[in-house]
Amino acid sequence: KNAENTDADGAYTVEGVASVVCPSIVEIETYGDAKGEQLSGTGSGIISSEDGYIITNAHVAENDYYTVTKLVVNVNTTDPNNGTSVSTAYEADLLGSDTDTDLAVLKIKPDSDLPAAALGDSDKLSLGDDVVVIGNPLGLETSVSKGVVSGLNRQVYDDNSISAIQTDTAINSGNSGGGLFNMYGEVVGVVNMKLINDNAENLGFAITINDAKSVINDLITKGYVSGRPILGITCVQVSDYIGAVRGMTPGLVVTDIDQDMAIASSGLVVGDTITAINGTDVRTVDEVSEILKDKKPGDTVTATVVRTDSRGRDKSVDIEITLSEYTGN
Repeated sequence: KNAENTDADGAYTVEGVASVVCPSIVEIETYGDAKGEQLSGTGSGIISSEDGYIITNAHVAENDYYTVTKLVVNVNTTDPNNGTSVSTAYEADLLGSDTDTDLAVLKIKPDSDLPAAALGDSDKLSLGDDVVVIGNPLGLETSVSKGVVSGLNRQVYDDNSISAIQTDTAINSGNSGGGLFNMYGEVVGVVNMKLINDNAENLGFAITINDAKSVINDLITKGYVSGRPILGITCVQVSDYIGAVRGMTPGLVVTDIDQDMAIASSGLVVGDTITAINGTDVRTVDEVSEILKDKKPGDTVTATVVRTDSRGRDKSVDIEITLSEYTGN
């Protein structure tokens, strides 16, 4: 550590943080097939290992608008002879992405060891702590901005348990996937998004690195996030209104059952309508997810099922279903 850039506690100045961690932030270019494999977007990433693992957002690596056909990671290194910055482009493989947490891991094969960022402990953050964001807003490479921790444990997603750090640091499109650093040069968050709102200014969010660590580890080792339960069916959602209009039982009409999952031996059959799980009415897949979110693979649930017999009579049966593990999209 350069003494000029640190205080008595060993914390860096902003300049110090920037000089230490800028080489660990990369630019990610995505190429889509919509326009004949042309550059379609840019984002940021964090080098997490010397041999080329890169952390970023799932929405940087994949998106709903076009199929990503190629990912390119631009690594900035400084030429030791003359101090000039050299950018090297590497094609990257997507090891895994998780839309629930909006995290993804890429892998490149670098020519030499990369400067990996140190991962910190986001639980040690306090309101008002100084933080630095480094990324590529609007493609402006390794831009540095500084702010404070404005909020902790923000639940910015409706449907999952990931917690976020709120910061007033300037965050713009292209910062996604970059690093939120403490003043010791450690990654404490993965910059995720800016809440776009006409009335909002300086309202940025980063996924806590402590939440991200296990997700990143799973994506590297398995390609998916382990421990998430799934029923193992494909279904059609029938709302109360549609049910009334069409004379159908409201619920989830089973159209396919995954034969590789535990549900295959439960007695459920295609054509059954699941009306409730564990006594709670279900009409949508989201309602099922809400019931399953505190469960683990291997747990059992009781599905209330309406089945039509050969004479067209409806009968209700309870079926025990063992949950399987979700292994990716």
